[in-house]
Amino acid sequence: MVNVANKQPRYTVGIDLGTTHTVVAFAERGAAQIQLFPIAQLVAAGEVAALPLLASVRFHPAAGTLAPADVQLPWPSTETAESAVLGRLALELGAQQPGRLVASAKSWLSHAAVDRTAPILPWGAPDDIAKVSPLAASASTLAHVRSAWNAQHPKAPLEQQELVLTVPASFDEGARALTLEAARLAGLPGVRLIEEPQAAFYDWVYSHRDTLAEDLKKTRRVLVCDVGGGTTDLTLIDVEIVGGEPKLTRSGVGDHLVLGGDNMDLALAHLVESRMGSERLSATQLAQLTQRCRAAKELLWSPGAPDSTTVTLLGSGSRLIGGARSAPLSQADLQQLLVDGFFPPVAADALPQRAHSGRGGLVAFGLPYASDAAITRHIAAFLQRHPGVQPDTLLLNGGVFHAQDLVQRLQQTLDGWSLQPLQLLHNPHLDAAVARGAVAYALARAGQAPRIGGGSARSYFLVLDDGLTSQRGICVLPHGAEEGRAITLADRTFALRLGRPVRFYLASSVTDTRHQPGELIDLSTGHFVRLPPISTVVQGSASEVLVQLSTALTEVGTLEMHCVAVADPRQRWQLEFQLRGEAPEASVEAVPHPRLAEASNAIGRVYGDRSQGVDAKEVKQLRSQLERLLGSRDSWDTPLLRTLFGQLLDTAKRRRRSAQHERQWFNLTGYALRPGFGHPLDDWRVQQLWDLFEPGIAHSHEPQQWSEWWTLWRRVAGGLTAEQQDMVYEAIAYYLQPVGGQDIEAPGGPPMLALDEMLRMAASFERLAVANKVQLGQWLVQRLQKPGENSQNWWALGRIGARQPLYASLHHVVPPDVASQWLETVLAQDWAQVEPAAFAATQIARATGDRARDVPEALRQQVLDRLTAARAAPAWIAMVREVTALDAADARRAFGESLPVGLKLVR
Repeated sequence: MVNVANKQPRYTVGIDLGTTHTVVAFAERGAAQIQLFPIAQLVAAGEVAALPLLASVRFHPAAGTLAPADVQLPWPSTETAESAVLGRLALELGAQQPGRLVASAKSWLSHAAVDRTAPILPWGAPDDIAKVSPLAASASTLAHVRSAWNAQHPKAPLEQQELVLTVPASFDEGARALTLEAARLAGLPGVRLIEEPQAAFYDWVYSHRDTLAEDLKKTRRVLVCDVGGGTTDLTLIDVEIVGGEPKLTRSGVGDHLVLGGDNMDLALAHLVESRMGSERLSATQLAQLTQRCRAAKELLWSPGAPDSTTVTLLGSGSRLIGGARSAPLSQADLQQLLVDGFFPPVAADALPQRAHSGRGGLVAFGLPYASDAAITRHIAAFLQRHPGVQPDTLLLNGGVFHAQDLVQRLQQTLDGWSLQPLQLLHNPHLDAAVARGAVAYALARAGQAPRIGGGSARSYFLVLDDGLTSQRGICVLPHGAEEGRAITLADRTFALRLGRPVRFYLASSVTDTRHQPGELIDLSTGHFVRLPPISTVVQGSASEVLVQLSTALTEVGTLEMHCVAVADPRQRWQLEFQLRGEAPEASVEAVPHPRLAEASNAIGRVYGDRSQGVDAKEVKQLRSQLERLLGSRDSWDTPLLRTLFGQLLDTAKRRRRSAQHERQWFNLTGYALRPGFGHPLDDWRVQQLWDLFEPGIAHSHEPQQWSEWWTLWRRVAGGLTAEQQDMVYEAIAYYLQPVGGQDIEAPGGPPMLALDEMLRMAASFERLAVANKVQLGQWLVQRLQKPGENSQNWWALGRIGARQPLYASLHHVVPPDVASQWLETVLAQDWAQVEPAAFAATQIARATGDRARDVPEALRQQVLDRLTAARAAPAWIAMVREVTALDAADARRAFGESLPVGLKLVR
């Protein structure tokens, strides 16, 4: 643990950075009592109070609307009245102006479809409202906690205490790393992570530590069900009585489910919206209505609540009062929509369902909410993946379980799956248990409380040699190794290659428990499972370095491995293996093509030494020769393509020998790396290729060279960064503008040719700055209104205006009002004569369920009517009518060609 002052911390502090609220608990060193830390925050303009819950929200006020005295805190604040307000007051202000409220930052932090370091929140807010990244929003909440603590404990600053920060059990490596980065940005670099369901159980265990054996004497497996504001987390804890005392072992962790109280509030908002009888609400209005439905829900589920209440949505501007709309909400609605909808009574063998037409409501704010809202079905599927002893005990955590109707329904459903009713462990701290449990976990690590452990359920082995067919391995983590304890293989030395792609292969065994760290073993005997490898480029100044391995099983379920330089132990390279999820196939990679060596020789002849006497005909026929050896290139799988790319990249300098050499190299290299992502180390490969962009074309006088050049960059566009795409756009913008346009001055150098391929490439740049995409789209609209324009440029317009990007962050999507203007142009075409226009309309009008991206309902209906009249493909009609995924044919059309075999589009 990092200790800035180099002395014993006075406090152990647990921080639950929640989706809805943030809670802080602490214990003074040597004290047994865990306490909550009331967090000072603004509760009204100019009024500060210390509350046990800090709302995890930010409000971005308009300039001049709040005076400095209105937002004065008991410490010098890094936020100002012009930037952000946090806590209770932010929640109150956001209820009036939801377009300025940043909420659910934690859910966005785990949303892989967006750039979580980009300023994108509040989602869907107008351009004149200040934006912040999910990372920065999370960091600002932690910074507020740090300031509040330090104001109360000036002699024991938070950054010098023992800190434990909680994360959902299902957070992936990326989300966990961003959580740690948020803590670092908040000035809290020395935190330890623990999973939230495990922390909740730690709180219960700590509270019952004196009677634990008696309280758990009939328990063999505990199901911890933690349903918070943004996520549902499931964990299994096995209980074994050893020597009269319970031994606790975590045995199962659920998948990442963005499903919780936020979804329930959103479901209520959709119901109330339908009763208002007005036009469809905007994303901002829906956010306001969701907040008001949350308050109504809490009222209706409170003791002595009325049977129903009225939910009112305020107007805006001068119509703030006169434009208000209201609709009723009743306890019966909560029973039908929340109890029956989110906790339906299902069988033990139930599985989550794929939603169809109804899923739009679940992605209304751009977040990837679970397509099936039935939490009981997710629990059933989770237990089916962890067979054996059925849970006999249940611990519930999370704010939604304040509602006894939900507790009773869940308990009744689970009881129906068991021979006997489950024991329900009492949790008196539904909002604070996770923060309290984080402290209890730290106390358990120090030997002051019972610990959930048991160590690793498997032994892990580093596979030697090629990693694929090798039968030799070295034990790097033995069965039973405790979490967080590093094991160094002091008697083994390895050569680590630097600056080039390398792969590390692991195998595991549940049954083989006899081996010690560093022991060389035969993997052909026993039951070993090969795990997916890590592919990486280890950076360093040398080409190779001697290292020793240090491994540890982390508390959040990953195997952390450090390569430590023998000559200088200060040099360390960290690797992290994911150990959870479905059991992988025994063979995790394709077997090399049997004629790969011949194909490599063919490439080597063309781009190898000049002395091989290759003539122009052989260069021209290289592609067909490769297809004769390897089969039709449509059948080349991703590993084969990347292998070919590696050889082509090594010969990059020799592409300049002739125009034919260059054209062939561009064609093959771009094809071998398409679509620029999806395979390990593709980001590194694209970066190596990017180094060739500035030198450019050697034989620039030939149009075909330019056509192949632009095609290459179109094919790998998905691997280019936003900065790289903007650089290419700026270099070619002069040529993209309509004939006679004077917006961009002519660049220097030889003229760039092959305009149609240049346009298709630019349209594939999904990470372009939105301003550049709007400019390109407007230019295309002008071009397409002139007779004789290439009809394939409708494809380009559809790609630029698409509502659902194929690879870019969602914040790169062109605003719906701009896309709607383009859509009007597409609708004016005769689709029978211009078939690509129909697919362009489908892309621009595609339903995402996110009201910040979707075009207006009436316009989408026009597209639906036209597609139906034109007897368009059913898949196209479905994409506009409801939230669907691209099928293989449409993915090929959208990309401009097929994806490599074995590479699937995840969105």
